Amino acid sequence: HVQLVESGGGSVQAGGSLKLSCAASRDIFNSCGMGWYRQAPGKERELVSRITNGGATIYADSVKGRFTISQDNAKNTPYLQMNNLKTEDTAVYYCAAPLGWRVAGTGRCDNVANWGRGTQVTVS
Repeated sequence: HVQLVESGGGSVQAGGSLKLSCAASRDIFNSCGMGWYRQAPGKERELVSRITNGGATIYADSVKGRFTISQDNAKNTPYLQMNNLKTEDTAVYYCAAPLGWRVAGTGRCDNVANWGRGTQVTVS
């Protein structure tokens, strides 16, 4: 079981910035992509951003131009830099490897989703 531990959440005023980190217990270079998701009270969990091992990124329309996903393979840590935060960004943010890790010798993803426990981001 892969552990993903988020940190960096907190309370910030609108217009402020936070940087989330996600410490992974396994080499993210061999993951099938890492992502950040969020869930606001009363809403479903939604994708915020994802990054592939090749560095390709996608963002939810609501965060484009404000959030940046990155990862440090040497530290096994994905990041989410969040700038110009808005009140509607308030949510619990989760780090995930939704497709799991590559199976050795095959290159295929094991499709075992791994999730962190989340970190609260509150924008007022």
